Amino acid sequence: MSKYIKGKIVEGVVTGIESYGIFVSLDEYYSGLIHISEISNGFVKNIHDYVNIGDTIYVEIIGVNEEECHLNLSIKNINYKRKTSKKRKNIIETSNGFNTLAYKLPFWIDKSLKKMEKN
Repeated sequence: MSKYIKGKIVEGVVTGIESYGIFVSLDEYYSGLIHISEISNGFVKNIHDYVNIGDTIYVEIIGVNEEECHLNLSIKNINYKRKTSKKRKNIIETSNGFNTLAYKLPFWIDKSLKKMEKN
């Protein structure tokens, strides 16, 4: 049973744009097409107004072809450009910096050499 089923919303990356639709890669095996009729309920004049190559978007699966590993996709009725980036925390540098590593490195090397001599 495939992890891709009709009605499921999944994340993918836009890999190509043609006049008839948008190509999306979902993983190393599955790819799909968002036909121009599945982009918007209104008239789509320019697909680039919706996505660009390299964009990470959410898509709804409207059809699955297991033999070809191909999906028919839609962004018509979903929020396809949800923000996926998480806010990063600032790294607080300690006063020791890399001194701890510099102090421990000779011990680690010695330990590894002794282990290698035993083998």
